[in-house]
Amino acid sequence: MLKKMGEAVARVARKVNETVESGSDTLDLAECKLVSFPTGIYKVLRNVSGQIHLITLANNELKSLTSKFMTTFSQLQDVPVEKLAAMPALRSINLRFNPLNAEVRVIAPPLIKFDMLMSPEGARTPLP
Repeated sequence: MLKKMGEAVARVARKVNETVESGSDTLDLAECKLVSFPTGIYKVLRNVSGQIHLITLANNELKSLTSKFMTTFSQLQDVPVEKLAAMPALRSINLRFNPLNAEVRVIAPPLIKFDMLMSPEGARTPLP
């Protein structure tokens, strides 16, 4: 079991380092066996978090995302609404102050069965 946990941690570290080194606008943490978003990632990504526009967290075991996640990655634009709609245990997602594309704003409300909090179109991120 410890070996598998070590492999999962190494996989996350490798993917985060690839994002930082390449200057990519995508952080792919799919299939990393995450139950929460690792807090150490915020420190590693602090210089590049503003340029990340897509985060893939598919096939993990996430129970929740903290407000720190939402404030750190407030520039996310694309939300996989169909995948969110297929999550029966999801009760609420706060996407306020993200520049969501128009498609997400139109498609999401009829598909989802949970509270999806969004800012009005064109709203600016509040100052810290």
